[in-house]
Amino acid sequence: METFCEQFLTLAKRNSVNGFYQPVSAQSKYDQRREACRPHKRLDDPELCQLVKDKFLEQQWSPEEIAGRLALEHHTNLVSYTTIYREIYAGRFDAPNLSHGNRGVVRKLRHRGKTRRGKNHVEKRGKIRISNDISERPAGAQNRSRRGHWEGDTVAGKTGRACLVTLVDRKTRFLVGGKADAKRAAEVNKVMIESLQGHPIKSITPDRGKEFAKHEEVTTALDGVKFYFPQPHHPWERGTNENTNGLLREYFPKGSDITDIPDEYIQEMFDKLNRRPRKCLGYRTPYEVYYSETLHLA
Repeated sequence: METFCEQFLTLAKRNSVNGFYQPVSAQSKYDQRREACRPHKRLDDPELCQLVKDKFLEQQWSPEEIAGRLALEHHTNLVSYTTIYREIYAGRFDAPNLSHGNRGVVRKLRHRGKTRRGKNHVEKRGKIRISNDISERPAGAQNRSRRGHWEGDTVAGKTGRACLVTLVDRKTRFLVGGKADAKRAAEVNKVMIESLQGHPIKSITPDRGKEFAKHEEVTTALDGVKFYFPQPHHPWERGTNENTNGLLREYFPKGSDITDIPDEYIQEMFDKLNRRPRKCLGYRTPYEVYYSETLHLA
């Protein structure tokens, strides 16, 4: 075992300059070695940091989507989603005018949670006649094994004005749809028929909103496609569409007027979601799965 004097001489020799030991220079050399031996943060890499920042702020990808897609394309874990979350909360991506208040880009993270009806709630709104119950839906829709089984809904804008009609393929999460001039059955039917032209159509599962009261017209126009309705206040039975509508709210906040938004912009946002990687698809995008193609995104 080395004595204290031997240890001191070893350290003095390591930190000496031209055979002379100077405390100030020795401390400086120690600090440099100490910094070099520490594990470095992955996002200290400027290129990787800028890529993550762009996907989070400009493309609205979640930290998990960013980490998963990078791992998929580069075949290695470049950065974990916990690291991205930690840097977001630490303020690494904060910049002026990104959000109101003092929470910085933390506000860019998606928030979950909706008010649910009480168990004794009695529905007083108008009810529509349904053609088929969701329990009768084909196996290909239930187990997500085939394309062409769609979930449908509307995303409301300002009350009494235009709304968005959204149709999401259950297997691939691919989104189609567009703007309806009003949240009425005739306008919604028109968008549904136009949006589904050229796509495989095996079934449609909407909610029980009155805008789907005339769904027989869509059935007639689209070669007899059947509609299957969930139980009242069971949004989880159409969870794919509910989740997609939540993502769309990042671009079309509640209460905003959709009427004057150009159709081109709406389709651009739909395309943005179709090219966003999803965890449930192994971090592939809905576009890639729907069309069996591979994109380079990260």
